[in-house]
Amino acid sequence: MNEIIKLVPPSFESDALDDMLFHIVLVHPEIPQNTGNVARLCAGSKAWLHVVKPLGYVLEDRYLKRAGLDYWPAVRLSIHESLEALLEIMPLDRTYLFTKYADSLYREKSLERGSILVFGCETKGLPQEFTDANPDRLVRLPTSSDVRSLNLSNAVAIGAYEVLRQLEWRGETPMPS
Repeated sequence: MNEIIKLVPPSFESDALDDMLFHIVLVHPEIPQNTGNVARLCAGSKAWLHVVKPLGYVLEDRYLKRAGLDYWPAVRLSIHESLEALLEIMPLDRTYLFTKYADSLYREKSLERGSILVFGCETKGLPQEFTDANPDRLVRLPTSSDVRSLNLSNAVAIGAYEVLRQLEWRGETPMPS
């Protein structure tokens, strides 16, 4: 690995959250800048970031580091070798799969501490066999028919801040300049 990005073993156990509030999972992300933006969001919202291989970049990518700026030390990051490996440890009862094919809107779900928000890759979304196997876990963000989807990091931000809104989390004192 490198000196900027540190990895921690993956866990979805409640006692492993410590000061984290919820989980963000990126399945097969392709664009390093999106993952870097999501990492910065995770640092600012107390979310544990899980990334599922294969990735469309390497963790040493300069664009990934640049998008995350100097917030990488505050990111709790876990890498999963495959979607199958993730599914072996991820509890589905707290999991929400974001897809444009869902009937339910994200804001119609009761999100709580420890919720797991799962997002697919930028060009393909989540694997269809995964969403087909979990129809009651699907949620979508409302959009017009003028776009295929929202940018991945924007979609994650919307979902993350819905969790924070429902938790009534008011944040912490901002870091001094």
